[in-house]
Amino acid sequence: MPYITIRHKVKDYDAWKPKFDVHGPSRAAAGCKGGHLLRGIDDPNEGVIFFEWDTLENARKFTASPDLKAAMEEAGVIDQPDVYFLENQASLTQ
Repeated sequence: MPYITIRHKVKDYDAWKPKFDVHGPSRAAAGCKGGHLLRGIDDPNEGVIFFEWDTLENARKFTASPDLKAAMEEAGVIDQPDVYFLENQASLTQ
């Protein structure tokens, strides 16, 4: 199963988060299986999102979509996101 990690900065996390939440059904329809949202301790307007996706093809299609770009712009993303496509190599317990 593929994973996507996205790191970006937003203008105002409290304004960005509700718009991120509203976009959830679009992510699910595109193949997202859920994930984790992490917020910076030193910079609360920086975040890392870790998504699990159904297929690599759907993950790539979603991250390249005009819908995502428009949603990010509307939500207040202020830098070029770093996007990584990943696959699990091992589960770690400690």
